[in-house]
Amino acid sequence: MNSQLLVLASTSIYRSELLKRLQIPFITAAPEVNETPLAHESARETSLRLAQAKALKVAVEHPNALIIGSDQVALLDGQQLGKPMYHDKAVLQLRSMRGKTTVFYTALALYNSLTGNMQSAVAENAVTLRDLSDAEIESYLLKEQPYHCAGSAKSEGLGIALMSAMRGDDPNALIGLPLILLTDMLRRENVQLY
Repeated sequence: MNSQLLVLASTSIYRSELLKRLQIPFITAAPEVNETPLAHESARETSLRLAQAKALKVAVEHPNALIIGSDQVALLDGQQLGKPMYHDKAVLQLRSMRGKTTVFYTALALYNSLTGNMQSAVAENAVTLRDLSDAEIESYLLKEQPYHCAGSAKSEGLGIALMSAMRGDDPNALIGLPLILLTDMLRRENVQLY
């Protein structure tokens, strides 16, 4: 059984809540990483690069730990959607997404800072939004204020009502942390889950 410290390289309350489901002690650390996509980089590549970069950044402070990095990028009509951060930007995002399917790429990296072993993978979730009116978009945003979520909606909250369909291997990935992939990676690092 692996007894290394488990570190979540994120200050996201959503990722932290998801990781708590596995009932493994962990700490969180803030990775200071520039999340700007690189030129000619696909959404999948951006999410994977950033997940790995977050894990490696936190490894500097934790030389004997298993470090979890994760990042999510949404893709609509060939354009990467980031976190809106502000109400007006969230309105524009949801207007552009209504009646369409957006693909969310949620990358996961598990880095063993003692051995240098890096495992990484990307989970995909396709989400189709209902053909929402401007009034419905405005009402939703004022109620839930999902300004720190890529795609401007929380599937774990009221945002589920905006969606007409969702396809993917792990609904947790859409919230921000692919737990199915993570449990596979932890097992390969000899972490006892139960």
